[in-house]
Amino acid sequence: MPDATILLIEDDPMIAEPLLFGLESEGFRTLHATAGPEGLRLAREAAPDLILLDVMLPGMDGFQVLRKIREESTVPVLMLTAREQEMDRVMGLESGADDYIVKPFSFRELLARVRANLRRAAISRPEPAHPQQIDIGPISLDIAAHLVRRNGVPIDLTEKEFALLEALMTRAGQAVHRHQLLDLVWGEDWIGSPRTLDVHIRWLREKLEDDPSSPQLILTVRGYGYRFAAPEEMKSS
Repeated sequence: MPDATILLIEDDPMIAEPLLFGLESEGFRTLHATAGPEGLRLAREAAPDLILLDVMLPGMDGFQVLRKIREESTVPVLMLTAREQEMDRVMGLESGADDYIVKPFSFRELLARVRANLRRAAISRPEPAHPQQIDIGPISLDIAAHLVRRNGVPIDLTEKEFALLEALMTRAGQAVHRHQLLDLVWGEDWIGSPRTLDVHIRWLREKLEDDPSSPQLILTVRGYGYRFAAPEEMKSS
């Protein structure tokens, strides 16, 4: 979830800049538009995972933008407004908004609503089918049997190590953000040191790599997270 793309349509830089910074710090990719028509174009072209939409915008107001978006997409839309009248909230929800937050708001409240709406959207989408067994290089991950083998030899992993390896191998070749791995393995409500992830990665490397100090399977993506080597990388190595 944290690697989702969020489109912010907001013309006030005093609101937009800290919001974009905060969202990016939480691991989200962000897009920004300062006018209604520009926001509508980005919504169509970039297909974001969630839209934060201000009501008062130049060119087209937020209600107009929302109605246009709803003609083409079911993307979650959270409306931002300084208005407090009940009718404005009703108009936004009846126009197809998924949620509504009144300025001024705390970033933590907005973040909680963003995550809740992304979770609801993910639940409503059918999950892609993952294979029950994945073989990459010397590693075989049998998800159904909850078993890992290296060159045919079973490897004893803890529950968290297995979940972490599964999260990486089912996305082999893709960089997975640290925040996403923490959410997938420890849960979105988990509170603890992000260094826990690095420790478990080290333990996995010690069990799976020929040389843990020079890993070929579980690779670090500097400043982002980790990825499991793609099958074609194993064939060429």
